[in-house]
Amino acid sequence: MSHPVTLSDIEAARARIASHVRRTPLTRSETLSHRLGTNVYLKAEVFQKTGSFKVRGAFNKMLSVGTAVRERGVVAMSGGNHAQAVAYAARELGARALVFMPASTPRNYVDATRGYGAEVAFVDTSLEGLDAMEDYGGRGWVAVHPFDDPLVMAGQGTAGLEIIDDLPDVTDVVVSIGGGGLIGGVATAVKSRRPGVRVWGVETEGADCMAQALAAGHPVTLSAITSIARTLGAPAASTTTLALARQYLESVTVVSDAEAHSALRLLLERAKILTEPAASCTLAAAERLRDEFGPDRHVVLFLCGGNVALDDLCRLA
Repeated sequence: MSHPVTLSDIEAARARIASHVRRTPLTRSETLSHRLGTNVYLKAEVFQKTGSFKVRGAFNKMLSVGTAVRERGVVAMSGGNHAQAVAYAARELGARALVFMPASTPRNYVDATRGYGAEVAFVDTSLEGLDAMEDYGGRGWVAVHPFDDPLVMAGQGTAGLEIIDDLPDVTDVVVSIGGGGLIGGVATAVKSRRPGVRVWGVETEGADCMAQALAAGHPVTLSAITSIARTLGAPAASTTTLALARQYLESVTVVSDAEAHSALRLLLERAKILTEPAASCTLAAAERLRDEFGPDRHVVLFLCGGNVALDDLCRLA
């Protein structure tokens, strides 16, 4: 198959965005290692600028198109972390940003996106927002897709390079899936450098478009996103991200909201890291997959973001 993103693309992205993003820590968790009977490490993208991995792809896309093109404006659709990332990157690069957000988007995401200087326009659904984004792209604006863009995927894949560099003995990486851009980029980076490393995908019930697509053999559009893991709320995987999942993933584990919430509490209480359910679900999946791991494995849990509102956290509790 033709590869939408390659190792060389990801290495170029790392050089391109290096001065704009943080190299986030990868640390061993004694508590989780003992709990799962293996060696567990946490890739803490919760400490990335804007609180999630999304700035990696946003910067790579915007820096790739050049200043003159960016000055026409940058447009995106997101009800979560991608919105903040695009707004922040646009502000840092001196570009106007317009972000379409579903009307149901939690207030903390809206306020943060506006706080970074973007104009917010509300839409009824994510699909409506994607259509509006593509319309502006047709007018010459830079459309920054939340996942289905090779430049965005290459940017996200830079986190995979950091994992390999910081933990050469890594054997397994557990990554959550929204539309599949993050896991596609990370898996490409990791498997290109270390073909024997296993990459495990995770979704939550009610936000499981990739698991349904793999079962059906083609992208499936969800009628609604019902999971508390709102930032996994892509309505459908793309043909590109589905192909990458088929090529690189061991499996996709779908966990319940209750499991994701329990894992969130454990990470906060024991690792002192506040995650979103979209990130804590990787620990919930590792609990289910524990028979796949042993004392000689080195398992990385990718904690993709930590932008959860205090009110939501209290309500979940």
